[in-house]
Amino acid sequence: MGVLTLVHILISFAACAEALRRADFPQGFVFGTASSAYKYEGAVNEGQRGPTIWDTLETTRNADIAVDHYHRYKHSILCSLSFFLLDGTGDPNEEGLNYYNSLIDVLLDKGIQPYVTLFHWDLPQALEDRYGGWLNSQIVDDFVHYASTCFTEFGDRVKHWITFIEPHNFAIDGYDFGIQAPGRCSILSHIFCREGKSSTEPYVVAHNILIAHAGAFHSYKQQFKKEQGGIIGIALDSKWFLDPLMFGHYPPMQKLAGDRLPQFSTQASKLVSGSLDFVGINHYTTLYVRNDRMRIRKLVMNDASTDSAIIPTAYRHGKKIGETAASGWLHIVPWGMFKLMKYIKEMYGNPPVIITENGRKAATSTVTSYGHCSITGSGTFVYTVRFGLYYIDYNNNLTKIPKASVEWFRQVLAQKTANLEYSGSTVAIS
Repeated sequence: MGVLTLVHILISFAACAEALRRADFPQGFVFGTASSAYKYEGAVNEGQRGPTIWDTLETTRNADIAVDHYHRYKHSILCSLSFFLLDGTGDPNEEGLNYYNSLIDVLLDKGIQPYVTLFHWDLPQALEDRYGGWLNSQIVDDFVHYASTCFTEFGDRVKHWITFIEPHNFAIDGYDFGIQAPGRCSILSHIFCREGKSSTEPYVVAHNILIAHAGAFHSYKQQFKKEQGGIIGIALDSKWFLDPLMFGHYPPMQKLAGDRLPQFSTQASKLVSGSLDFVGINHYTTLYVRNDRMRIRKLVMNDASTDSAIIPTAYRHGKKIGETAASGWLHIVPWGMFKLMKYIKEMYGNPPVIITENGRKAATSTVTSYGHCSITGSGTFVYTVRFGLYYIDYNNNLTKIPKASVEWFRQVLAQKTANLEYSGSTVAIS
């Protein structure tokens, strides 16, 4: 199914006054929710779980318990997968296999099809220590081995695979700014990071991720797809990665990044080009950009993020692009999603697309996802406030308190009418 088969179902809140019915969506359109292992599982010292780079980074604000999904998954609809190989590359951890097999079975029993993400930034610390993790091309073989193990163990029931979530954010925040695991940077390194090189490492990491993704894709296609019949894609938030996956080469970045940007060999280009069955898109907000003609940001930071030679801003001619949500970075810009989908359709030949993450953060718990007004292509996954459909009370035995999003989600899927209060106006969804 193409990106814009539902022409203009992707609409702004103003146009949402007309009820949108569940029946308006094509047969097989997918609604879902999203989660990640580090944020949900907990049980950090159980099941022979090994430490990850996030455990190392977060020494005070950790996820040792999180929402205790490891013990409570039978009463939950959340799905996540993390590395489960002993020491990162060895034999599968049987306790981990049992947990994920049981989780998948419970989901299927509840009528929920798992969309399994293989890597959501939680690399085993053992691989980081052994050879530098994603900075070393050895990670490619280890990732493909891990992915193939997942296909072997779970592929009889899992039919939708996502190799990576937001590799752009992982590369920039983890290796340029140093604000996420593994916390590497050279920007004010004496304050933020112990080591790293912000101008080169993000490019190396991104390059290895692209080749690792392609290796996993071809492993599935050649060894598993005929028997298992599943599909495999990647969830992106950046053109930087989509051009190589579609065309086998980077967008025009060389002029700005120079020889710091790795190049694909002829063989690697063929491996990467076309290596996806669908494109996952994570989209929360939209910003304007203006040229950084004086290269002031580059002179100050000398990092990969400033190679783009642009300055992002929420304002144009003194007018803000959209209302700001509870998080200052998140501006509510429904037309931004539509323009992004239109660009992907026209630029990349109308590939199958799933909106794997979208939403807004509000100051209260009575929120809804933009999912009801940002729906297009093959499906949409809700990912909302704190971000989540439920508020977890950490001071009361991890009690789950449903937000307004839950009732909306339940009613729209049941083909009932859901009324949502937003900025003083009621939006009817049926």
